[in-house]
Amino acid sequence: MDEQLIDQKHTLTHHALGTRIVLTVYGDSSAAVLQPSMDLIDGYEDRLTVNRDQSELMDVNHAAGIKPVVISPTSYELVKMAVKYSREDFGFNALIGPLVKLWKIGFKGANVPDDADIQEHLKLIDPWQVKLDDRARTVYLEQAGMELDLGGIAKGYIADRIKDFWVQQGVSAGIINLGGNLLFVGPSPRRSDGQWVIGVQDPQLHRGENMEVVRQAACSAVTSGIYERFLIKDGHRYHHLIDPRTGYPLDTDLSSVTVFTDQSVMGEIEAKRLFFNGQPIPGWLDRPGNRGAVFIHNDESVENVGIY
Repeated sequence: MDEQLIDQKHTLTHHALGTRIVLTVYGDSSAAVLQPSMDLIDGYEDRLTVNRDQSELMDVNHAAGIKPVVISPTSYELVKMAVKYSREDFGFNALIGPLVKLWKIGFKGANVPDDADIQEHLKLIDPWQVKLDDRARTVYLEQAGMELDLGGIAKGYIADRIKDFWVQQGVSAGIINLGGNLLFVGPSPRRSDGQWVIGVQDPQLHRGENMEVVRQAACSAVTSGIYERFLIKDGHRYHHLIDPRTGYPLDTDLSSVTVFTDQSVMGEIEAKRLFFNGQPIPGWLDRPGNRGAVFIHNDESVENVGIY
């Protein structure tokens, strides 16, 4: 345990990416990275947001069915990654926006759409209708009404870029918290073994009340779950995680899956892969960068993979 570093804890809080951002560094010499890190986050949001009428991503969406759009190198890298994993068809789909807007779960006007409307909107979420040109760095959505939304992957990507910046600046230890997406940098100054203590939230309780506590060396922790936004109609509970393979909320007995990975962006992907699968995947731990996972079922039973 490094008592001196613990005493030199510096935290900056900010609202961006639709959530509460908390950046923490240990060491007085590292405090100077906090504001530039927030500025970097704001810059990524300016380029990637779909919650404003103007951004690089909205330029792509506005041009759907009309023309390809040139975007910046970092935005193109993230779009290309999102499209790649969307095409694997395991549940993650960066084109899901039209269906999410049809259901509106968690927002004003939430409803259960007609099946005919759902089937029509399914035609707008085909990731194979995204044309990427690496040389020109352009993105083209082939049908009018298609939308790219990187909300399911962007926080992880941005967290990784902030970590890169911190490592370049010599930060010895810190925590990047993008609305519950956690990325730990360096060894924890609070424990002699350098491991970080990470709580896995009980989905049935208030935020901050943990069902499981995991100890890991510096890693990312990302959760996918269905417990925060839902619609109840005619006695049926519809959660907000729409299955792009069916157009309906995913039928699952899982409440959440938390994954521990080397990279935060892969945590985003792997949390969704496991959540949509509904159970552990044989060989998942053998994939480079995957550390472990905690499955919490609706009956509050817990299943651990690689966590002891």
